[in-house]
Amino acid sequence: MAHFAELNKSNNNVLRVIVVNNSDILDEHGHESEIVGIAFCKSIYGEDTKWLQCSYNSSFRLNYPGTGYNYNEDYNIFVPPKPEGYHSWTLNMTTGYWEAPVPKPDYANPEDRWAWSESTREWIPY
Repeated sequence: MAHFAELNKSNNNVLRVIVVNNSDILDEHGHESEIVGIAFCKSIYGEDTKWLQCSYNSSFRLNYPGTGYNYNEDYNIFVPPKPEGYHSWTLNMTTGYWEAPVPKPDYANPEDRWAWSESTREWIPY
């Protein structure tokens, strides 16, 4: 099965992700084609819609998107929404994820749990 994300045309926010049968994205040579898949999606949802193929296992465009994700054209990746209230976090364009300005402590005990404090900008054990 192939997956396609519908994007808001003005800001590239992901509106929804749909599943399309592989047979509906085959070109005239029998090869899977994003262009054919986009045409298929537009034939169902309207020519004025915007679609991109995405990967359920994140094998391309870095992340499997969901509603609220954004497509970054410069990097050709889907970016998750910034965590609410985490104003100091920045987007790592290599991983496609938001990161705290200070790395989470990495200790040997896997049962240790940490929470980010935006007010003190540090990881706090809990």
